[in-house]
Amino acid sequence: MTKPINLIHKDKDINVLIVEDEIVLAMAIELSLNEMGFFVSGIETSAQKAILHAQNHLPDIILMDINLNNPQTGIDAANVIWKKFKIPIIFLTSYTNDKTINEALECEPYGYLIKPCRDEELKATINMALHKHRYFFKRQNEIEEINSDFIYLEEQMKFDKANSILYKNETIIKLTKNEKKLFDLITQKSQYSASFEQIFAYIWREDIYDLGKLRTLIYRLKLKTKINLFENIFEQGYKLKVNNKNE
Repeated sequence: MTKPINLIHKDKDINVLIVEDEIVLAMAIELSLNEMGFFVSGIETSAQKAILHAQNHLPDIILMDINLNNPQTGIDAANVIWKKFKIPIIFLTSYTNDKTINEALECEPYGYLIKPCRDEELKATINMALHKHRYFFKRQNEIEEINSDFIYLEEQMKFDKANSILYKNETIIKLTKNEKKLFDLITQKSQYSASFEQIFAYIWREDIYDLGKLRTLIYRLKLKTKINLFENIFEQGYKLKVNNKNE
């Protein structure tokens, strides 16, 4: 059964980080954003500076150029920023070849715009990205961090949160990208549970969710691990079955 997700958007001051090594272009984007009502938290020209800025200022969204004329690209920065800070990212690039686009999509950005883009297109993409992001995170402070890097499960299994690795008797169980994302999301919660909407939006980034697709993911994990690690919370979501060591 497919159900719609009820998205709620609340107006507030939006802080945007621009990561662009062409300063003139970055300043033009900043001017456009200010005219749209957004606040620019800063302009950075390298991947390392972008990561540091994200860590220190936690902007609401990032406009990231892919090619920064540096050994580290915007894609490298995006991977680190999303993993550590869960800040939504929109790629801006003048490259339209399949290789660049596919590499960028591996980061699962909230948007991908070809430069130069119209102000209306930029504003719409930012608003849609924030709309989706706020729905399943409901502001960053609702994601409750757990101190331990390992979550201990049943049957001598454990999950390494820092590296998204599942172990059984110290042997690594290879997970697909979507399986890793399921563990990543649920292990960030103090109760190790997440709603159907949160899971589906986090993994597939869509505004509707199909329980059949989610159940298939859970079932394949059960076959792979030889154990049912996730408990179905009736009409709500899934909960990870953890060992008492986590208490």
